[in-house]
Amino acid sequence: MKKNSAARVNNLTVKYSDEIILDNISFSVDQNEIFVILGESGSGKSTLLRHMIGLENPLSGKVFIDDINITQCSEKQFYAALRKIGVLFQSSALISSMTVGENVALPIAEFTDFSKNAIKKMVHVKLSLVGLENYGHYLPSEISGGMKKRAGLARALALNPEILFLDEPSAGLDPVTAAEIDELILDINRKLGTTMIIVTHELASIFAVAQRLIMLDKSTKKIIAEGTPDELKNQCDNPYVYRFFNRQTNIEKAKG
Repeated sequence: MKKNSAARVNNLTVKYSDEIILDNISFSVDQNEIFVILGESGSGKSTLLRHMIGLENPLSGKVFIDDINITQCSEKQFYAALRKIGVLFQSSALISSMTVGENVALPIAEFTDFSKNAIKKMVHVKLSLVGLENYGHYLPSEISGGMKKRAGLARALALNPEILFLDEPSAGLDPVTAAEIDELILDINRKLGTTMIIVTHELASIFAVAQRLIMLDKSTKKIIAEGTPDELKNQCDNPYVYRFFNRQTNIEKAKG
């Protein structure tokens, strides 16, 4: 049975100055799926994410959140689409002068008319979901890098989004903490059914969480591979994709 799409990108072309960054790419993300966007540095991964969350407009093409074309819609429709998504930025983007709990409360207070008591309860639920229920009174400077990621994730989940975008969620973390973040992503997907769209280049995380992925190519500006991690490791005939998934250098390939 065909699954419904949570997000779609149709014939997207992105250009900065005189340089094409992404050239006529298309793909869709199923509801409740953990979908990874992969590629080498400069291939347009984060650029694609910014276009999918409406921060930038493309040269041409369309981006759909649910059934809303956010590249060509009214302001009311655009904000309706934004209510469906949450974003965890690579830096976590916590406001340093606010406590962890206040950071999580901020979007709830901004976009709802809930009482202070209701917001307090919602913050506790979100912090408990990411294992930070006892850290709401801490400032971001008082917690570890992994805990900042968790706090950023709690804030991204504050308004119960249907789709969660994560930009390099395990970047800068030690292997154990990165694995804990991977487990948290899987847990949230299982418990809440949240669609996850993740930008990463971490192989361990890709094999741990990705149900399907696309790989962007810096030279062609296109998608050069799409499938499951195992399919791309074992069945893809593109030399670069093979080397990436098998951790093999050009020298090793030549020797083989």
